[in-house]
Formats: sequence, C-alpha cells, structure tokens
Amino acid sequence: MLGIFLDTETNGLNPLKHCILELAYKIIDVETGELQYAYEVVIVQSLINWDRCDPHSLEINGFNWEIISAGTPPEEVAGAIITAFAQNGVKRKDAVFICQNPSFDRAFFSQLVDPDLQESLGWPYHWLDLASMYWAMHIQKESFPWQTGVSKDKISEVYSLPPEKKPHRAMNGVNHLLACYEAVVGFPSAKTCTQIN
Repeated sequence: MLGIFLDTETNGLNPLKHCILELAYKIIDVETGELQYAYEVVIVQSLINWDRCDPHSLEINGFNWEIISAGTPPEEVAGAIITAFAQNGVKRKDAVFICQNPSFDRAFFSQLVDPDLQESLGWPYHWLDLASMYWAMHIQKESFPWQTGVSKDKISEVYSLPPEKKPHRAMNGVNHLLACYEAVVGFPSAKTCTQIN
C-alpha cells in the first residue's frame, strides 16, 4: 500500500477565491517506510489570482510575486502529477492520500487536477488525516487528544519532535507530516529508520 503524503501552500483559505501556490508530496510504501517518489513545485499564477491574496497566508508561507511569477504553469504541474502517479502505481485500493488537513489540501489539489479527471484515472478518493490518527491512538491514554491539541506542531511536541521548519513551505510540511506519522502510526515492516528528509 502506498501513501501519498501531500501538502500545499496557498494564497488564502478559500479554494473558491484563492489558489494553490506550491505543492509537494512523497509517495511512501506505508508498510516499509521506503520512499518511492518525491515532487515539489512552485506554481505560477495570474496577476488576477495573485491580487486576491490574503496577506496573513503570505506571512505564514513567505511567498511573494517574484517567486510565484517564476513558477511552473498549472497545466504542466498537472501533467507531471499524472505521469508520476501512473509510473508509481498510484491507483484506488493500492494507495491513499495522507495530509494534516485533507479537506483543505484536496480542494486546492483539485485546482490542478479536476476531480472528474482524478476519478477517470482511478486515483484514490480516500484522503486520511494525521489528526484523526493521533486522536484514535490517544483516546484511551492519560492525556486526551483535546487536551494536548491536534495541530501538527502540537502532535510533534507530544512525541518530542521538532516543530515544522519555517517558513511554511510544502516540502517542509510533507517532511514534518512524515515524521509525525512515523511517531504516531509507524511503518510495520520498517527495517531501518526511514529516509524522509
């Protein structure tokens, strides 16, 4: 089984108004923890889309127009994703998406690859979230998940892991997500420490 550990950076929180600026993912064998494929890209946007930016979002991810204007066109990014998923065997029943906030990431990912196209390609429709995994693992423990908090940084703190590197960039998010996932869930057949950075 494959896990597509995925993160996005955007210029706001509303996928009907804002747009994806950066995407990163790693395809990982969730039994062994082995890295199968990694991809990260900054996505060019029109000035119209850029002008809709939420300044607070840009404070968090550190993007500016100079970086975005030199990015890769969305249609080229979509083609690269489709090719990589086909080459790496990403298909329904054999893979799942894993994110910190899948309802957010899925909406912005769908700006690149339309949901109908995802369906026609037989991609996974299960988008799993780390917070729910943490919640399930800790519901019977001494500290309840709502006492510790379920943000990725709060989860990493419980496991004595460092917080996510700043500024918030998509591959930083993926690497931190993987470290937290390994601590919370683990890779059942891992022989050595996974190479996730």
